[in-house]
Amino acid sequence: MGTAALRQSIVDYCANIGADPMLVQGAGGNVSWKENDLLWVKASGTCLSDAAIKDIFVSVKLFYLQKEISRGNFSVQPELDSESKLRPSIETLLHALMPQAVVMHLHAIEILAHLVRKNYLDKFDTLLDAYNNINWLNVGYYKPGPELAKAVSESLGNNQDINVIFLQNHGVVIGGETVEEVDDILRILISAMSTAMIEKSAINPPKLPSRINNNDTKYFPIEDAALHQLATDRIMYNRLGSDWALYPDHVVFLGAFAHKYEDAGSFREELSGCKKSPELVFIKDTGVFVTRGFTEAKRAQLRCYYDVIIRQPQKGSVNPLANEQIAELLNWDAEQYRMNMTY
Repeated sequence: MGTAALRQSIVDYCANIGADPMLVQGAGGNVSWKENDLLWVKASGTCLSDAAIKDIFVSVKLFYLQKEISRGNFSVQPELDSESKLRPSIETLLHALMPQAVVMHLHAIEILAHLVRKNYLDKFDTLLDAYNNINWLNVGYYKPGPELAKAVSESLGNNQDINVIFLQNHGVVIGGETVEEVDDILRILISAMSTAMIEKSAINPPKLPSRINNNDTKYFPIEDAALHQLATDRIMYNRLGSDWALYPDHVVFLGAFAHKYEDAGSFREELSGCKKSPELVFIKDTGVFVTRGFTEAKRAQLRCYYDVIIRQPQKGSVNPLANEQIAELLNWDAEQYRMNMTY
């Protein structure tokens, strides 16, 4: 396949998967391809769903990255091949580390639902043993960027056969020589790791009494009716406190903890003296409410959280990020840039 045809196949594929919230949420995920001495990778803060209508890829010098990686320099900044106002993905080094021509990193729901669980590796051999074309390894949780790239490099070593890397509390990296090969692997993983959802009854969006509005801040029921279960279902509401911070994008876009309240009175009392009202609140037995400033990117992340949580067997089955891991994600320049770029 020529380079123009390869690029077009990737653009078409990215636009397709980018429109599927079970695979991609907002600006999450990234795709790359190698072209001679160049690595084309999705730019930070852009959306795969826009691939067919916007230029979302930037080219960086692959040989330079690989040379610096071989020296143990995982803080290397990718060198752009041409001028661009966009920055390459913060996970560009993951793409440079994989030997395959096409590399994809996603936070696919069915896979992520496993990667946030305690002892998830116990079942992986059984789930994936039948697929001879999948050569996988697992990497524990590390902050995205240099720390994660270093851990992946050490795990890979000189093994050129690995085509799937599971990242704890984060996502999956898949490599292949063509888009079709990458997609085949993705579909196998999703099928093998599919988890039945805990049955819940969706409710109609509730009406928010005006007295719940905090000072001059207006709150509105979130439009996705299923998301109100996070406040109206007892088990899911309790998990907001214990199982909130499960993976990086969730923390970056939705914060370190959930603003949850036992009733409207508690909501008014706690926020009466606050200078800045939260954008997202959960009121028990009432619903989930947001301000007008709550972006579509944040809504996509909340839906991702819901889709992951509703696939967990029971409370206490997941492994949330530790406080120090949460702290290092917040006020991180690279992620602040990505969030500000995302509409």
